[in-house]
Amino acid sequence: MDLTDPAVLSGSEWPMHGLADDIRPALEKALAEGPAVLATIIALEGGGPRPVGTQMLFAQGFASGFLSGGCIEGDVEIHARAVLETGAPRRLVYGEGSPWPDIRLLCGARIEILVERLDPDDVAVRDLLTHATERRPAVWFSDGTGRLCARKESAPPPWPGAFRRGFDPVPRLVVIGGDPTALALASLGAQAGFEATLVRPKGPLAPPPLAGVGYSRDTPGQALAAIGLDPWTAVAVCGHDLALDHEALLAALPSPASYVGLLGARRRLAERITALRAAGLTERDLAKLRAPIGLDLGGKAPFEVAIAVIGEIIAARHGQPALERRAHSNPSPLAGEGGPRSGSGEGSKALSAATTDRPGGALDV
Repeated sequence: MDLTDPAVLSGSEWPMHGLADDIRPALEKALAEGPAVLATIIALEGGGPRPVGTQMLFAQGFASGFLSGGCIEGDVEIHARAVLETGAPRRLVYGEGSPWPDIRLLCGARIEILVERLDPDDVAVRDLLTHATERRPAVWFSDGTGRLCARKESAPPPWPGAFRRGFDPVPRLVVIGGDPTALALASLGAQAGFEATLVRPKGPLAPPPLAGVGYSRDTPGQALAAIGLDPWTAVAVCGHDLALDHEALLAALPSPASYVGLLGARRRLAERITALRAAGLTERDLAKLRAPIGLDLGGKAPFEVAIAVIGEIIAARHGQPALERRAHSNPSPLAGEGGPRSGSGEGSKALSAATTDRPGGALDV
């Protein structure tokens, strides 16, 4: 299917293209075949299903992302085909003030979209993909004809008429363990857009049959060192082995990883905390620990636990108050010894500050 001929979206009965929120993987694939077209929501009034900065990519034979609940994607695709052919960018308005009153937005919003062609030799595009590969936060600027991508810490202010959007590294999830709960968590993480890795020390030679999940047979310390923990990495320790869990926590808690959770019985938690403290971890390190792991949803089945953990990681990234409610209802053994509660205090604040951005690139407008 060719973007310049039949419609990519109209040829699909299910909008599977909308399950991807980060256009960078699709962009790299598209540029290997030729130019692509990027559509970005640059202004929004009156609410809407997708925030400012949301992007959708159109390329030869496929689309990735979505801009609304299906109200405008087909029309945006028509404009994308024209932009691909001419190279001239377009600014589209839907809702109030739109030249296309027949296209109605059920949410009542006004959406402005920038549609621009990206060529394989575009320096800004290549810089964006390089920053993603090297896991560096980046800032993207574009006015439709001129583009720039810079490292976040050295990004200049936008020029008049340019739109600015931040991109963080793709979020990662490392799961220590090999039981059904660990498998469910790794699988759900991959489906939710994480770069998921399952670590099962001395596990089977064959990797788990889970789509999109990496696999390591190394010890937790070796595996976490090889992966390289950064502020966009979450670690879930689900090993059911005191020694291996202890090794994993010793490596993860002092690291830059923004989330570290432990699956295990509450009655053993004080003992584990004491052992970690004796091994040299500081109160600041221990304050990062989420234990028991996950939001309290009441379920114990593998995917119920997985949903609770992924939910907690996402809530932490967005700084949602559910975490503070959880902290007050489930005080950590640290609280009784003069230390901060698990999931609250300095560790929680640092977590929220480090992970405010959405996966795949938050807005910085």
